[in-house]
Amino acid sequence: MQPQQERDEAEIRRLIDTIVDGLHAKDLDALKKPYSTDVVSFDVEPPLQHVGIDAKLQNWARVFAVFEDLRYEVRDLAVTVGDEVAFGHAFARLSGTFKDGTATTGMWVRITYCLRKVDGSWLITHDQVSVPLDVRSGKGIVDLEP
Repeated sequence: MQPQQERDEAEIRRLIDTIVDGLHAKDLDALKKPYSTDVVSFDVEPPLQHVGIDAKLQNWARVFAVFEDLRYEVRDLAVTVGDEVAFGHAFARLSGTFKDGTATTGMWVRITYCLRKVDGSWLITHDQVSVPLDVRSGKGIVDLEP
């Protein structure tokens, strides 16, 4: 790997860490920084897509409204970097305690990040979160672990 690619990969990994830290702190301002203003997010919650940074942050605000405290972990992040675009994929899990006091260990999901270098800095322009599907029942399988 070239030195610039190594620096870019390190910057992208810091962006993902910013997301993890922002979620732990329930800090929407911190969560805004890693994303482009025109981010398109395919999350596990409806609708089929969330378009723009405001929609992305509203999705996280809904999560914050139901959790007293939360944890978010990213595991097995792999990053591929080009000159102007990059992508990464990992497993992620949101867990914690709901406002009613009920604890949840959450579920593991698959996440893909697509990034673009904008004015010399990497920003997430698309992310997709998914769970495996049981085709016969049409239901997501949420009890798998990496």
